[in-house]
Amino acid sequence: MGRAVGLGLVFVASAAILVLEIMAGRMLAPYVGVTLETFTGIIGTVLAGISLGAWLGGRLADRVDPRRLLGPLFAAGGIVTLLSPALVAWIGPAVRAAGPPEIVLAAVVGFFLPALLLSAVAPVVVKIQLHDLGRTGEVVGGFSAVSSAGAIFGTFVTGFVLVAAAPSRVVILGVGGALVAIGVAAWLGYGRPRGEALGVALLALTAASVTVAAGSPCERETAYFCARVQVDADRPTGRALVLDTLRHSYVDLADPTYLEFRYARVVGDVLAALPEGPLRTLHVGGGGFTFPAYLDAVRPGSSHLVLELDPGLVELAEDELGLVRSPSLVVETGDARLGIVRAAPGAFDLALGDAFSGPAVPWHLTTEEFLADVAGRLDAGGLYVMNLIDHPPQRFARAQAATVRAVFPHLLVVAPRGYLDGEAGGNFVLTGSKLPIDAAAVTAGIRSRGGEEVVLAGAAADEWVGGARVLRDDYAPVDQLISRR
Repeated sequence: MGRAVGLGLVFVASAAILVLEIMAGRMLAPYVGVTLETFTGIIGTVLAGISLGAWLGGRLADRVDPRRLLGPLFAAGGIVTLLSPALVAWIGPAVRAAGPPEIVLAAVVGFFLPALLLSAVAPVVVKIQLHDLGRTGEVVGGFSAVSSAGAIFGTFVTGFVLVAAAPSRVVILGVGGALVAIGVAAWLGYGRPRGEALGVALLALTAASVTVAAGSPCERETAYFCARVQVDADRPTGRALVLDTLRHSYVDLADPTYLEFRYARVVGDVLAALPEGPLRTLHVGGGGFTFPAYLDAVRPGSSHLVLELDPGLVELAEDELGLVRSPSLVVETGDARLGIVRAAPGAFDLALGDAFSGPAVPWHLTTEEFLADVAGRLDAGGLYVMNLIDHPPQRFARAQAATVRAVFPHLLVVAPRGYLDGEAGGNFVLTGSKLPIDAAAVTAGIRSRGGEEVVLAGAAADEWVGGARVLRDDYAPVDQLISRR
């Protein structure tokens, strides 16, 4: 084997591992969400596969002619890669919305074997190339560098190109097919019978067919979410937007004043307590674009700047959820943390925070520094209203309330009594304002629609928050603070 061929094989194997590692996040998202725990489980699992594969590859290369190992390693790695989406679809429903052990189990089922088999390639190639023990350091160092370069390439091309260019299953099938093709070529190149190579090709075709038959839980796969729109059987004009594991938004195409979710009705109660008239609103998160339509209906003449991370969701909202852009509704795609600093200071009466990554608010949209940026874009009477999800013992909800209180002079916490008492969990609505909020008016609005949510303000809100620590850019462990049950 020439040195250039060996370097190329190591480069491709390492690149494939990183493509799979990044795509694993998208494959698992419909079942376990997109959280720090998800990526921790994936990274740990793939690293375990790399570690064990490198060790086993080295041992095998010392016991078997290493040239005869390359074809089987690439072919087997390609076949299990082709199967990985089907394996995730099989294990996914059993681990849906579960905790770290289940996340690791799903990652192991889907991606441990490909990482193990492909990481065995490098020590096998190194063994082939070691003709002179006096050049051991140069050979091992050179192939180690190329392996790292392949991993870097796989990371960049996946994150910057492939995720946005094609559905994850298509990418994985393409990678798996390429690996099998290399394996078959190596198989034939080192004198293995053609019948064996044909058998490998048939196995690969079967694996690909199983994955295609397994289908996808996504109606539409964006760069960030597995998204689908559900028609409400009880309300024909109702549409629910489901992102990964979360029923995220609800829109009534015929009646934009209809608010299906409890938290949305609470937000409506808070907004009803404000002085009449149009509102200049900053939306942190677009989702189903429920609130721009709602405000246009109940407060004609309102204007909106929507900061939405995912261009795919904007397209979906335009196609299926009735979103129509206009001079009064501007949508900027990209990270809200970056978008908000481009907004004019003091330009808004209201900011609505309703951004989620799975069940958690993205950590960088929870911190004191981010909320200070929000406050800077509000006028002297500005109001910030935020939706979040937490369960007992509600460490994240209290920490987020403490953070809102650290930035805004006045705080409201609105949730059912059972949530506030730590007996149950779900959506909390937090409100921070520069001027006092009429808590009695908010309560009256809740009661007038038959709601039972409790409004905490002043000393009562402070007592509920207790000694919770303020979230800052250098300390915001949202995924660790939030409880999902």
